[in-house]
Amino acid sequence: MKKLFYSLFTLLSLNLYSQDRITGEIFSSRSEVIAKNGMVATSHPLASQVGIDILKKGGNAIDAAIAANAALGLMEPTGNGIGGDLFAIVWIEDEKKLYGLNASGRSPENLTLEYFKENNFKSIPPYGPLPVSVPGCVDGWFELHDKFGKIKMNEILDPTIKYAENGFPVTELVSYYMKNASKNFKDYPNFQETYFINNSTPLKGQIFKNPDLAKTLKIILENGRKGFYEGVIAKTISDFIQEQGGFLSYEDLKNHKSEWIKPVSTNYRGYDVWELPPNGQGIAALQILNLLEGYDIRSMGFGSADYIHHFVEAKKIAFADRAKYYADPDFNDIPVDFLISKEYSNNRRKEINSEKSASNVLPGNIENGDTIYLTTADSEGNMVSLIQSNYRGMGSGMIPTGLGFMLQDRAELFSLDDKHFNVYEPNKRPFHTIIPAFITKDNNPFVSFGLMGGAMQPQGHAQIVINLIDFEMNLQEAGDAPRIRHQSQEQPTGGKMTDGGELALESGINYKEIRELMKRGHKIIYDLGSYGGYQAIMIDYLNKIYYGASESRKDGNAIGY
Repeated sequence: MKKLFYSLFTLLSLNLYSQDRITGEIFSSRSEVIAKNGMVATSHPLASQVGIDILKKGGNAIDAAIAANAALGLMEPTGNGIGGDLFAIVWIEDEKKLYGLNASGRSPENLTLEYFKENNFKSIPPYGPLPVSVPGCVDGWFELHDKFGKIKMNEILDPTIKYAENGFPVTELVSYYMKNASKNFKDYPNFQETYFINNSTPLKGQIFKNPDLAKTLKIILENGRKGFYEGVIAKTISDFIQEQGGFLSYEDLKNHKSEWIKPVSTNYRGYDVWELPPNGQGIAALQILNLLEGYDIRSMGFGSADYIHHFVEAKKIAFADRAKYYADPDFNDIPVDFLISKEYSNNRRKEINSEKSASNVLPGNIENGDTIYLTTADSEGNMVSLIQSNYRGMGSGMIPTGLGFMLQDRAELFSLDDKHFNVYEPNKRPFHTIIPAFITKDNNPFVSFGLMGGAMQPQGHAQIVINLIDFEMNLQEAGDAPRIRHQSQEQPTGGKMTDGGELALESGINYKEIRELMKRGHKIIYDLGSYGGYQAIMIDYLNKIYYGASESRKDGNAIGY
């Protein structure tokens, strides 16, 4: 069996790439998209087109981002929708300033930790009514639009309403994921009524319609934010969840509010890399970069055992802190500035053994104490980095009758350990995996980007930055390059890493390097579809143009004009 496993890796390392391009790296799937007036990059071609159309109508990057997100909720329900949460980083050119938006929802006020303990729950279940937290997406749209929007909301949501009513062809990857999701959800209330065509989820190329979602969006247009968080939609959601045995209430929805927050950053070799602070996991990417800045990554070479080993060991340290400290800052004093400081990383870097994989990494001692990503840019120089998700792909399985969307299951990501920062409490935001990112250079925007995919996200963010800066890849190459994903049992919901975890390497890493990693104690696995989805826009200030890149592992594209 071992010989077969090694033979498979050898074969994979020999058949590295399917492209035979004249320019660029051999793993690059396509050229960057280059345009002057605006750019939209999403994981679905029709959603990218919706965003571009908004820009052409006179909307700005914020309007285009909302429009594209609405379209993705319809066209890629396997990753997002108005039943989920939203985070965004926005660059406003006139102000030369970055804004951060945390539009994540809170746990039900009437659900307590005692309920889980009294009913002998070891963890919060992934599906059903109990993991449902307040969906923050719609409030996030209105916060973005009220603060920065340029055209009316009816123009922004109208394309999605028309697609929902008239239908659109389902793409290959979405069809695949919907079929997978149906294995879990086909017997849940309203799933088949909402997502089936002729007794099954839609096949590639079939025309899918969602008239219930169109009606829901029309109510939102007519009544604004209150159209979702109060009135008939809120009552339908709360009644449905409570009928299913859950606790989400009308008051929970009515009281929801997003929060404008300040992005945080670290400087990596002259570039400022920006993330949002917890309850998300973005600062893990900054911690990884701080640790790796102490090494000559460029001389190690992309795909080398040296680079991969040091990356993984830095990730283990950052994720040990992630498991202990990342939670809702309204309930905990989280030492963000200390965690992302150079002083802290300089001390923790001493723990990295260049020749041996660590089997167990402890969090630092602190004093005092499935998803879509899209990015947009407009002719005025504004840029949006936006990520939105239901979690576990489609979410909780809970589809309120007649509304056309599934509610998220983010509350699954609470711990039930009452000594943990991330312990379940009423009206609290859970630890969040979805994170947007941004890079500036000399106080000017450089790259708006994201890489979706659970715990892959901060690892992916750090890899994109390293690919761009250390290995000097272009924007498309940085996303196409084979990726590294380390995984272990250590999570903000509990668990400990005692065996070093597992290292998944995407095909394209040479077997000679894989063998060297094995010698250093890494447990190598081959995985499929766990490496995330990337979109990015880069601005060239000298030539006043945008570069766009899109994930070759997904269905989407970047479009400019």
